[in-house]
Amino acid sequence: MPLKAELHCHIEGAATPDLVLKQAQKYGKDVSHFIRDGGYVWHDFTSFLAAYDAASDLFRSEDDYARLADHYLTSLARDGAIYSEIFTSPDHAAKAGLSPQAYTAALGAGIERARAKTGIEARMIVTGVRHHGVESIEAAARFAARCGHPLVTGFGVAGDERHGDVEDYVRAFEIAREAGLGVTIHAGEFAGWESVKAVLDHIRPSRIGHGVRAIENPDLVRRIAEQGVVLECCPGSNIALGVFNGFEDHPFPRLRDAGCKVTLNSDDPPFFATTLKREYDNAAAHFGMSEKALTGLTRTAIEAAFVDRKTRAELLARLNDGRR
Repeated sequence: MPLKAELHCHIEGAATPDLVLKQAQKYGKDVSHFIRDGGYVWHDFTSFLAAYDAASDLFRSEDDYARLADHYLTSLARDGAIYSEIFTSPDHAAKAGLSPQAYTAALGAGIERARAKTGIEARMIVTGVRHHGVESIEAAARFAARCGHPLVTGFGVAGDERHGDVEDYVRAFEIAREAGLGVTIHAGEFAGWESVKAVLDHIRPSRIGHGVRAIENPDLVRRIAEQGVVLECCPGSNIALGVFNGFEDHPFPRLRDAGCKVTLNSDDPPFFATTLKREYDNAAAHFGMSEKALTGLTRTAIEAAFVDRKTRAELLARLNDGRR
């Protein structure tokens, strides 16, 4: 089994239905409208976001968030992952009645707990949400820049790509860059290739969340390859949400063959009936990737990770030695 690394997972979206049911019991809430037969219920992107928010609303205390991070990362390590980056959301913290600082510290405590048990390394990417507006995104960037938490190493923008204009987020990314944070932004998922071009033109990220709709424009694919921008691909998520009909239609192999740096990620794993392990298994089964090729994807992820040089060298040494 190849060692794995993940760059693209929303921590609230990593909450398993079992964990959410326990949280619902804790707070006396009914979840039958979005969890049935042990799985999440949704039918399109809008209803997925509603289910996501409903599950997120059941994480309210610092202990809840520490448990969530520990639970996810421990399961990831069990499946052979040595590194993970999680997207965090100050907006969810505010809804829970927590300060961004308390929320981040709690997730950090969960990360440390999982590392002590399993050896998995993890970092946090503070994330603004497009459909919450520009002011909210800039506030998230300011928090990321000033929070001082050693495990906050990146800033990103997620949410519904159909909202807002990329040019409006330039200042937020300038704030993050000036603070030395790595930057990534979702594009080319529900919006077409134009959204990928827009982020390359205006944001100049080192990584793009998804980015797979770039396949619609061969010149853009060449540009991504030439600039070495890393794509955080999430095939299972894309197929579950209907962006592509199935693995046979997914552009992951074509992007890779075109020289793009690609990685495998789970996005919001239990919502899409996937795990990072399943993404690697599916790449072997549907994209014909060997264990050596899959290990190459892990190497790409570690090389693109928002970590210091020493940590990167240690992770690469573990990968080279095959050490969990």
